[in-house]
Amino acid sequence: MKLKSINIVVFSIVVLLFSTMQAQTSDTNFKTPIAETIHKIEIIFNVKIKDNKGLLKEKVLDYADWKIEPDNLEVSLANVLAPFNLTTFKEADGIYEIREFQHHRVSIPKSVERLAFLSNLYNDKQTWETRNAELKQCMITAFGIDKAPKMPYSKPILTKKRKYKSYTVENIGLEILPGVYTTGSIYKPYPFNKKAPIVITPNGHFGDGRYRKDEQLRCAMLARMGAIVVNFDLFAWGESQLQFPATTHRNSIASTIQLLSGMRLLDYVSTLKHADITRVGVTGGSGGGSHTLFLAALDDRVTVSVPVVMVSANHSGGCPCESGRGIHLCGNGTNNVEVAAMATPKPQLVISDGKDWTSNVPELEFPFIQRTYGFYGKKELVENAHFAEEGHDYGKSKRMAMYPFMAKHLGLNLEKVINNMGEIDESDCVIEPYENLYVFGNKVENLPQNAMKNIDELYELFGEKNNKEYDIKK
Repeated sequence: MKLKSINIVVFSIVVLLFSTMQAQTSDTNFKTPIAETIHKIEIIFNVKIKDNKGLLKEKVLDYADWKIEPDNLEVSLANVLAPFNLTTFKEADGIYEIREFQHHRVSIPKSVERLAFLSNLYNDKQTWETRNAELKQCMITAFGIDKAPKMPYSKPILTKKRKYKSYTVENIGLEILPGVYTTGSIYKPYPFNKKAPIVITPNGHFGDGRYRKDEQLRCAMLARMGAIVVNFDLFAWGESQLQFPATTHRNSIASTIQLLSGMRLLDYVSTLKHADITRVGVTGGSGGGSHTLFLAALDDRVTVSVPVVMVSANHSGGCPCESGRGIHLCGNGTNNVEVAAMATPKPQLVISDGKDWTSNVPELEFPFIQRTYGFYGKKELVENAHFAEEGHDYGKSKRMAMYPFMAKHLGLNLEKVINNMGEIDESDCVIEPYENLYVFGNKVENLPQNAMKNIDELYELFGEKNNKEYDIKK
């Protein structure tokens, strides 16, 4: 009976495909509306394929039905959708949605396959270190860090220091490239009389940028615990827009400048009298989480990292400032999980949640990273704090997980921020108005005379050409 059922199915498929061929001939290249071909695929494989956004509308494909492989659903879908830069996203067993192709995002099944493939590339410390070195060199080249002009010898522009309970804040404008200024703030312990570790905090794509409350809180708290903390504007966000309009934030060069900003702010801070360059932490969320991964992987001075809501096998950052330089093509294909593993065996806390692309970290991504630490016998140095009921942010519970980890591995004094109830207490931190955190304010004329204002010139510094097309309606 089973063999008979299979034969009936095969016969039905043959009849279905033959009926299609009768409708079109080689005279028209067997041209077929793609929606019809997708419907045939649904019947053949007994699946549901949704086109919620009407992406198939009016699209016609030559030899469409010939591209159906009756024994392989995934290949059939790829064959007929790839010519239109479309793909499918598996929502559940037997249910798919048609989406525009996203180079930075894949389905969960695909991400599982990718991690399994990567795992087979190395199985001990030696083979892992070979892979790590290959990835590192490729990523440096892809970002263009190896082509970056040297940092100018100009003095940093520092604003008046504000003193608060156990910490200070001053703003900095640092010329990281000729005519290119990164703007941010430096938080220091007060009084400041002994060697202090450094923490770089890349900003993410949260509303209000580095001026928002939760970023000020984590910077102030780490300073109160004894660290020199530096945060900075994203490229073409905040004060960076005085030089480059917001539209240029989606240029691939943004990822290079953001990575370089973290590195060169670290260069500057390491020259301060009380800075301890042997203890360097980095933490950020979302896009800042991506750049936390990049700094930890590529800058050997980083000794501790806490990437927040960005370690994922199926999502590598939707903004070109994260994934625009093709770094995830390195090593014939990598992802943010393997990039996180590049920090091995330095202490790392991966923070994830249940309502974004990090929802599978405890079962999928974390074991992969922990395996590389196992090559060094250092599994205990990587941890995962997962918040299953939370969403995409760097909220209080995530900060409360980060503070003790940073304290433990950077030698910070957690007792400085513990209240009488034995709780980590952020209430003594002052949330400053945005204007207090400005270096140049909102006036272009306050910029240094040599400040660059042309994105094409920025590309030229790296020996490249700006090929980005802009939508002037936006």
